[in-house]
Amino acid sequence: MAENRERVFISEADQYLFSQGTHYDIYKKLGAHLSVEDGEKGVYFGVWAPNAAEVYVIGSFNQWNETACPMEKLGPVGIWGLFVPEVEEGEMYKFLIHTKDGRKLYKADPFANHAEFRPGTASVVADLSGFAWKDAKWMEQRDTKDTFQEPLAIYECHIGSFMKHPDGTEDGFYNYREFADRIVDYLKEMKFTHVELMGIAEHPYDGSWGYQVTGYYAPTARYGTPKDFMYLVNKLHRAGIGVILDWVPAHFATDAHGLGEFDGKCIFEHPDPRRGEHPDWGTKIFNYGKPEVKNFLIANVLYWMREFHVDGIRVDAVASMLYLDYGRQDGQWLPNQYGGKENLEAIEFFKHMNSVVRGSAKGFLTIAEESTAWPGVTGEIGGNNLGFTYKWNMGWMHDFCEYMKLDPLYRKGNHYAMTFAMSYNESEHYILPLSHDEVVHLKCSMVNKMPGYQVDKYAHLRAGYTYMFGHAGKKLLFMGQEFGQEREWSEKRELDWFLLGEKNNLGMQTYMKELLSLYRKYPAMYELDQSWAGFEWMNADDADNSVYSFVRKSSTGRNSLLFVMNMTPIKREGYRVPVPKNKKYRLLLNSDEERFGGWGNEIPAEIKAEKVPCHYQKYSLTVDLPPCGAAVFVF
Repeated sequence: MAENRERVFISEADQYLFSQGTHYDIYKKLGAHLSVEDGEKGVYFGVWAPNAAEVYVIGSFNQWNETACPMEKLGPVGIWGLFVPEVEEGEMYKFLIHTKDGRKLYKADPFANHAEFRPGTASVVADLSGFAWKDAKWMEQRDTKDTFQEPLAIYECHIGSFMKHPDGTEDGFYNYREFADRIVDYLKEMKFTHVELMGIAEHPYDGSWGYQVTGYYAPTARYGTPKDFMYLVNKLHRAGIGVILDWVPAHFATDAHGLGEFDGKCIFEHPDPRRGEHPDWGTKIFNYGKPEVKNFLIANVLYWMREFHVDGIRVDAVASMLYLDYGRQDGQWLPNQYGGKENLEAIEFFKHMNSVVRGSAKGFLTIAEESTAWPGVTGEIGGNNLGFTYKWNMGWMHDFCEYMKLDPLYRKGNHYAMTFAMSYNESEHYILPLSHDEVVHLKCSMVNKMPGYQVDKYAHLRAGYTYMFGHAGKKLLFMGQEFGQEREWSEKRELDWFLLGEKNNLGMQTYMKELLSLYRKYPAMYELDQSWAGFEWMNADDADNSVYSFVRKSSTGRNSLLFVMNMTPIKREGYRVPVPKNKKYRLLLNSDEERFGGWGNEIPAEIKAEKVPCHYQKYSLTVDLPPCGAAVFVF
């Protein structure tokens, strides 16, 4: 607590390590920290501004007086420091930077732990100490488990539009604590294992969804204080739910108070616009070859992990970092030293970041949103790969969405789009994502991508989700997809919870609870995700009927699961399914039950295999497949 504050200062060793890119606690020195000097309480301010002529701290504590608090340049690295007595938590401040060419820049603190509520742009003094964490059991267990052999079902969520206050306030935001009470109950009921939170780092513009950041070390003030955010993580952990943050090292916002040309020159971004600017996004790109910039970013991940107990990061737009020509025309980009398009500095950054972060906490997840066939995105740290824990399988996502959008008449011509992902499944550790990106910009909601009448759309989606949850790979759904949100997502309004008054939507939500419960209960669905030992096609080739069947296996060989999906609105009576063993197959899930919004076609509770060879298997069984229906059996 503030009463027990210690003296904060920046030593020569701190400056040296920062200049080498290896000061992983730098966030405890730079920024604004409650401190004490000669028995007097106040705040120690530190900022990196190597090209500045002069730097001042201005704030509510000195009436924004531009000359009252001049900072001292501490050494050749370019860090400035100053202790200001009598400053307390909650005071607003900025750094006033005088450039060498005579300009004045009013900058928010890059290391601030809290920020003024937008549209204000000041930083706010915060005290991160003293929160009573009660998640020791979760943290201990997290770092002893092998994530690859555990269930991972992620609920991607945007706090500001999950639910809105019914009180009619302009933004309607629930704060982190109120949101915690709602999301914890919902995720426990639905059986998701993790929540992935969009847009937590401070950002000026709601419409960027948090992907154009100005405050990498500040949980956004839209939903409360840093300790409110700690409360949210703590409550999720106490409920057995992991927390993943979207993290955006690919680019940052160009707002005047942000990181761009911070001290009058490009210290965070690459100075050459062919390397330092995104032409499509209107953002600045970090200079990954600069030790201090790498330090800023790597320490940022450690900050969220250590100070807020976060369990993982999903790294946005990895491909844009790996390729120098990403989103650029000829003449808009610079090749690397060997004439290639690979960003060698970004590659080294990822290896460094993953080795430090994953080396610090065995259970911490780093997840790459990487949309190309770049080899070796995931793997053990220290190997000849980037070192991520998981990679989003964007190829699977694209093939899945394109196939499911088709009129059933044309699905047989695109049958192998749905089987292709298994051909490269062993190359990486994958997550199958149906994220916010798939339900915006006129792409339609998931349910409205589906063909047919309204009731058909929901039947197709239930079958599609069954395919997804049976397929190898961990799972991610964006909020609202689990109950059939019909409108595209907008950050300006809450999800259409009123739809749960409709049979189709309540049925969809009920079905997803069942599917997620099966996923959590049966190790066959998650234990061997990266190996053919855990997956076997029964029939991947029945394009004429648009039926897929496969088996998922556990490491013990017990309780294997048979998945059968009929992707047309035609009932397949007496359909013969190849099976691997001469056993009884017990029905676990029938997507066509009326309680799920289906037509009520029944499937026997148990079906005995027959010694009738079918599609490379010695045994088979017959089943009446409902239209647009999916069935899951255990044996």
